[in-house]
Amino acid sequence: MTPFDWGVVVTSVIGHFGLHLAAFNRINATGLSSRIVKRVSLGLIFSALLVPLWAARTFATTAGVVPLDGNAHDSLAGWQAFPLGWIVYGCICLASTLILGIPWLLARPIFGIGHVRADRQVEVVRLDRLMDPPATLSGRSHWWAKIPGNQMLELAVERIDLPIIGLPTGLDGYRIAQLSDLHFTGHVSPAWTTEVVSRMNDWRPDLVALTGDIIDSPECIDWLAEALGHAEARDGRYFILGNHDVRKVSPEQVREAMRTLGWTDVGGRAVPVLLRREQDTVGSAGVATLILGNEAPWGPAPQLDQQAPIEGSEPHFRLLLSHSPDQFGWARRHGVQLMLAGHTHGGQGRLPLIGPVISPSWHGSRYASGDFYREPTTLHVSRGLSGTHLMRVRCRPELSLLTLRRASV
Repeated sequence: MTPFDWGVVVTSVIGHFGLHLAAFNRINATGLSSRIVKRVSLGLIFSALLVPLWAARTFATTAGVVPLDGNAHDSLAGWQAFPLGWIVYGCICLASTLILGIPWLLARPIFGIGHVRADRQVEVVRLDRLMDPPATLSGRSHWWAKIPGNQMLELAVERIDLPIIGLPTGLDGYRIAQLSDLHFTGHVSPAWTTEVVSRMNDWRPDLVALTGDIIDSPECIDWLAEALGHAEARDGRYFILGNHDVRKVSPEQVREAMRTLGWTDVGGRAVPVLLRREQDTVGSAGVATLILGNEAPWGPAPQLDQQAPIEGSEPHFRLLLSHSPDQFGWARRHGVQLMLAGHTHGGQGRLPLIGPVISPSWHGSRYASGDFYREPTTLHVSRGLSGTHLMRVRCRPELSLLTLRRASV
C-alpha cells in the first residue's frame, strides 16, 4: 500500500467511527422506547467494530497485504475488490471526516467556543470515606468503585458565579442549587445523596432545582424522604422528571412522592412566582418570574399561553428546568434567560484535551456539561450525581451551586 492508500484508509475509518458515534448519541436522545434504543445502540456498536474488520480482511487478501495465492497485487486491485455500495460508503466516511470532523473539533471544551466564562471554585469531597456504613450497597457497585481512576463517588462541589444577560437587578447575587440525575438504582446508598443535600443546605440557596432522572427502580421511591426531604430553600424546591423516571418506573408515583415532600412539580408547566419576596412583610415586592419545566421528548413541554398572571405583573425573568440540553432551542424561542439541564452526565468520561465523546444528545457532546450562551439564553448543564453506569473517568459527580450575576452583551 502506498502512503496515499494508508491516508485514505485511516481517514475513512475515522469517519466510520464518527458516523456511528453520531448515530449512537442521537438515538439515545430520542423519545423512543428503551427497548428500541438499546437494540439500535447494540447494532451500532457491532457495526462500528465489525465493518472495519471485514473491510481490512477483504483488502488484505486482494491487495497483497495477506495474499491468498502468495502473489502481491497492486493496491488498485484491492480497491476494486469492494462492491460499489461499500466504495460509496467509504467515500461518505471520508467526506464526513473532513466536513463534520472540523466543526466537531472546534466544539471541544478546550477552545471555549460558545462557552460562558464563569468564575468557578471546585471542592472535591470523598463523601464515601466519611460515611459509615459505606456508600455502596451492592457487590457490583463496591467493586466498580475500587477501579483505579473511577470517580463515581468523588463529589465535585462547584460554586459558580454565573453571568446572566438580561438578569433583573433584583436577582443579582441570587443563589440557585441544581441537583440532577440522582439515579436511585439500589447500587449506591441514599445516604450519599443525603450528604450531598446537607452540603447544599449549608450553602443556603434561595431556590433548589432538580432536573430529572431521580428513580430507576420502583423499590427506591421510598428513599426520597431520606435523601431529599430535608432540602431547604427560601423560594422553594422545584423538580421535573427525566427519561428514566418515565421509562423505568411510574412517573405519577414519582411526582406524588416528591409533592408529598413539599417539592413543586413544574414538569410540562409554567409556574409564576415572585422571587426574593420578603415573606414577613405584607405587600413587599419581589421579582416576577416564570419557572418552566420542559420534559421533552419523554414528557410534556409547557404551553406558555396558559400560564396564570403574577399578581398583574409580566414576568421579568424566565427560568427553565429541562432534563436534556436539547431544549436549548426551545428556551431561546421562548425568551428564557436561564436554562438548567442535566441528562448527559458530562459524557460519563472525558479524554485529555478532546473532552467528552459519548453524550445522549442531538448536539452530540457539544453541551455535555458546562456553561453556554446563545442569545437570549444562558445554559448550565450539570454532570449529575450518579448514573446506571458505575464508571466515571475524569468526570466527577457534580453539585452545582450557582450565584447569578448581571452581565451585559
